[in-house]
Amino acid sequence: MAKVGTKGKYHKWLEEDSLILLKAWARDGLIDEQIARNIGITNSTLYEWKLKYSEFSEALKKGKEVVDIEVENALMKRAIGYYYEEDVSTKDGICRLEKYAHGDVGAQIFWLKNRKRKDWKDKQDLDNHISKDTIKEILKNLSPEELDEVLKDV
Repeated sequence: MAKVGTKGKYHKWLEEDSLILLKAWARDGLIDEQIARNIGITNSTLYEWKLKYSEFSEALKKGKEVVDIEVENALMKRAIGYYYEEDVSTKDGICRLEKYAHGDVGAQIFWLKNRKRKDWKDKQDLDNHISKDTIKEILKNLSPEELDEVLKDV
């Protein structure tokens, strides 16, 4: 039984050092379930703390924002290509060369499908639908040879 006047476990996690640790865990890519496990609480308790204690929620959010931005920047850099320097051994010692990494098609597709979803999704929605009656009328006016030609690819 808890003593009257004792602090709950959450109080420790609202202290400055603990909030810094939460940010670091989030920045390092830990998901909420892993963070809850590190704290020693259930996922539902973590969710409750995020709702109840804004400083707790903000620490996790800020930690995740930093790494999300770094990954976004790396993805964009990989998609468009970039210059980098590399040390290469030669018979005269080490030489620093500037090299170019070409844009990666996979990264470009990923970026476009997510950032320009309307234009780059795999399945396009057609705004102009042809009615069944229109199709029947078109087919009715075709010669048998034309009809065979249309139907051979169906």
